[in-house]
Amino acid sequence: MIFSGKPKGFFVEINEFSALVARTSSVEPPFKFEAIKEVPGAKLDVVCEALLELAEGKKRGRLFGANFAIYPPRRFIRKAAIDPKKLKEVAYLNEVLVSQFRVEPDRMTLAMIGSANGAPVDPANANAKDVLFCGSFTEDFKKVQEDLLAAGLFPDSIELGSVAMLGGLLSYLAFTESKTPTLFLEVGKETTNCYILNMNGVDLARPIALGVNSIIPLVQKELGLKDEESAAKMFFSNTFDFGGMGPTLIKKLLKELQSSIGFYEVQTGQSIGQLVCAGLPDNLGWLGTTLGSTLGVNVLKPDYGAWLQANKIEWSESTVGVAPGPAHFGLISIAGRFQTGPITNETK
Repeated sequence: MIFSGKPKGFFVEINEFSALVARTSSVEPPFKFEAIKEVPGAKLDVVCEALLELAEGKKRGRLFGANFAIYPPRRFIRKAAIDPKKLKEVAYLNEVLVSQFRVEPDRMTLAMIGSANGAPVDPANANAKDVLFCGSFTEDFKKVQEDLLAAGLFPDSIELGSVAMLGGLLSYLAFTESKTPTLFLEVGKETTNCYILNMNGVDLARPIALGVNSIIPLVQKELGLKDEESAAKMFFSNTFDFGGMGPTLIKKLLKELQSSIGFYEVQTGQSIGQLVCAGLPDNLGWLGTTLGSTLGVNVLKPDYGAWLQANKIEWSESTVGVAPGPAHFGLISIAGRFQTGPITNETK
């Protein structure tokens, strides 16, 4: 691969727990990951400092441009069945959003993409019956932009990290010719976003109003701590292994997941075969393992090598300083440009 003469790419993934900052040899593939930094807590001024370090000599002054992936807590990703013949009617999509999801579309910034391939749906020339509505409240996007600018950061682009990861995961499933439905969970502080995917696209997308914060009172109770603040400090530290009491701590979340899985399996006749759990810091990795073992499914551990090579992306462990792991899937997904349909022999 030839990388010389191309401008460097800078990518930042910001979730509720931390941020990953990366420099690539080019903005679009083919490229190689050259450096990565993690910013615990995702404080934007620290993110800016990390970018300046990766820029090797650039000084703080003008706004630093980068491509950002964000995860607004109120992000909205839902699958809907639509009537393509009605898409030209001005009020039709609003009616779908209000009647099916009880949201206020006038307060939101949304895109409509095909649930099978992620391609934008053109209302003037559409034949897709199953779509994904993706976005968040307009005020959430506005606040992100204001916060980035205030920290000295200029967003060359802003995208929902959830959508990028769905595209990356669909690409990976297609490349590995995985035929088993996959449960994909984004576990946040207050909400867990639940998706079920297969090689043909996204089959289910729904939020569950339970996140890691719902576990804190149970930690307090199980360990006999004096208050939830003490429980939270212990829970988010690396000083205690919660794997042993994991099934007790996730009981409520597990019940909701089993409900979604049961509905899916009854509707499709297919069983969930594997789990991907994203967005969690390393010290909460036990949560995904516990969910997998309790649900009786394997936790998917991506084998990045051939997949990255097929997508013209290089990852040098000696250069980056770490091997690509589950925590890097979101970053790879936003930086890469993945084919979401089945990958043929010609593209492998």
